Amino acid sequence: METNLVLEGTKFMFLGMGTVFVFLFIMIVATNIVSKVINRFFPEPVSIPKTETHEAHTQSAQDNKKIVAAITAAIMHHRRQG
Repeated sequence: METNLVLEGTKFMFLGMGTVFVFLFIMIVATNIVSKVINRFFPEPVSIPKTETHEAHTQSAQDNKKIVAAITAAIMHHRRQG
């Protein structure tokens, strides 16, 4: 009884790779189905963008100026140190 080990190894390799391929294919299909079901019955709420009031815009601009001033001071301090 003579067995060809290369042929047997190749057979097991294709059997293993085929099993993994089928498993991954089933997993992808199942994931897509679950995703569609969840999106259908539990959709994400649509957020309405808030309009900035003039006061909020002014406050935001002041905050940005403070941030720019702090960064500029940090850079100047770093340059003096080095």
